[in-house]
Amino acid sequence: MNRLKQTLLLIFTISLFTSCDFIKNVSTYKDTTQGFVESLIEEDYEKSVSFMAIENEAYKNTNIDTLKLGLGNFRKIIVDNFGKELDYKFMTANKTFSTVEGESTAPNTTLAQIEFSNDTEFGVFEITFDDNSNKILHIKTLDIKEKIPNMIWFWLFGILAICVPIFNIWIIRKIKKSNLKKKWLKYIAVIFLNVPAITYSAVYGLSFSLLSFQILFGISFSYMGYLSSAWTFGIPLGGLYWLWKLSKKTEDETTENEIIAE
Repeated sequence: MNRLKQTLLLIFTISLFTSCDFIKNVSTYKDTTQGFVESLIEEDYEKSVSFMAIENEAYKNTNIDTLKLGLGNFRKIIVDNFGKELDYKFMTANKTFSTVEGESTAPNTTLAQIEFSNDTEFGVFEITFDDNSNKILHIKTLDIKEKIPNMIWFWLFGILAICVPIFNIWIIRKIKKSNLKKKWLKYIAVIFLNVPAITYSAVYGLSFSLLSFQILFGISFSYMGYLSSAWTFGIPLGGLYWLWKLSKKTEDETTENEIIAE
């Protein structure tokens, strides 16, 4: 038992430090991208290069003047499509390990996405960072140019979505107070049986998934830039079923009491 506790404590400690490093890197990725792009827009290519991991083996045979020429072309793409005044927002950072060739991130690298926007539209940078220096190994713009959505509808839909876990928790409390047997099976049904799912994406609007289960009390939420902002809730079939069963049980008991009283 003591060995199990020590193992769990070790796992927790490692996870804690890993999480702290990740949070620190999230801020670094955004700041590095912003510094790189703003230097690029100002045509200060020397400064832009300072944000790149040119000491990495990948740049071993790269001519710096040729690199700067490529940066000039990259600058033109950004300025022509989005202008010079941009805001930046971190979206995701991940490492992928796969047995399929070409699908894994390279060793000692992290793939991140940073959203950038002007007053009306936004795009996304996909950037490979060197883990040793946290500098840019490779950067490109994804084929995304979307209008900035009205987030009022997004948050209003969120109010509707939040009603689902509130309802499910209420049903679980009713089950707990009842005299039903094997209550844990009822709890599982309420928590897991939330299907089909309705999603509202800030950019793409409503969608419907017939066989998508929402297991965390019927709701999921994402808020990582405009593109990845979405609410999803499942129809609480488990909760609705046990609400019906409890209501029916109450009605039967009431009828039985009235018969006895007569």
